[in-house]
Amino acid sequence: MLSRTASDLYWMSRYLERAENLARMLDVSYSLSLMPQDGRGDGLHELAMPLLITGTLDDYHERHGDLHAERLLHFFALDAANPASIYSCLGAARASAHAVRGRITADMWENINATWWDIREIAQQGLSRYGMSRFCEWVKERSHLFRGATYGTIMRNDAFRFIRLGTFIERADNTLRLLDARYEMAGERAEAVTDGTAHAYYQWSALLRALSSFEAYTEIYRDAPGARQVAELLLLRADVPRSLRACSEEIDQILASLPGLNGRPAQRLAAEMDARLRFTAIDEILEEGLHAWLTDFIPLVRQLGDAIYSSYLEAA
Repeated sequence: MLSRTASDLYWMSRYLERAENLARMLDVSYSLSLMPQDGRGDGLHELAMPLLITGTLDDYHERHGDLHAERLLHFFALDAANPASIYSCLGAARASAHAVRGRITADMWENINATWWDIREIAQQGLSRYGMSRFCEWVKERSHLFRGATYGTIMRNDAFRFIRLGTFIERADNTLRLLDARYEMAGERAEAVTDGTAHAYYQWSALLRALSSFEAYTEIYRDAPGARQVAELLLLRADVPRSLRACSEEIDQILASLPGLNGRPAQRLAAEMDARLRFTAIDEILEEGLHAWLTDFIPLVRQLGDAIYSSYLEAA
């Protein structure tokens, strides 16, 4: 497969996954901002969380000044001038899909094209009329529909592999950043497990719901959500679809199935990352410090993404 085609397929899926992840992030931040803040302010710190996770705080301040709830939501949802907004991600995904129209199925193209036209109509209405929670659910639904169309219609060839590869690289990075941000936000109560505080419970529950893992948590653990169990679930459980371990296994298997010798550096990094997670226990992570461990692992995912780019996607 030509590197240009592989790159468009890879980034098409990364941008779609990124749009869904942003919607999940915004939904949980918006929901928590509406709750009593227990002396922590007026909820703006919750709405500002996506700015910190995506590294766009300076961009926001440069364009909009002080934090303002309505401007924050628009900035991340429908701002065409913000390359990190859901609107921009869906536009970039549609552009990549158009470039490889002949390598994806009609169902996939119709889904992503319709999504783009729909969000343009939503942008004309504005979030105040459409509704923030409704918008986030719509983004997740469109992403699920595209994923279903992909699984149900495309051949299991290299095109399919690069689409899946982009999804899991983006998902792994998002899970790490969301967990780290929520751990930092919990502050002194980050280690709380059964302390009974509403703040700790809702922080961890919101994170689990943002990653569609709340039901998995209640099936595996009996205690109220706390740092230890949530970190173990989202980092080391291979049977939880959005966990780091699950993403790592998928990436390792996909890269191992790609033909040729050019991908050896990326394959080696993926295998090392998967082995590290496979043979790491939650006690080892907590002994090192969860924040320290996460900030050490985030660059590894970025390094793997760079290796994939240089091995497969960079034009000769």
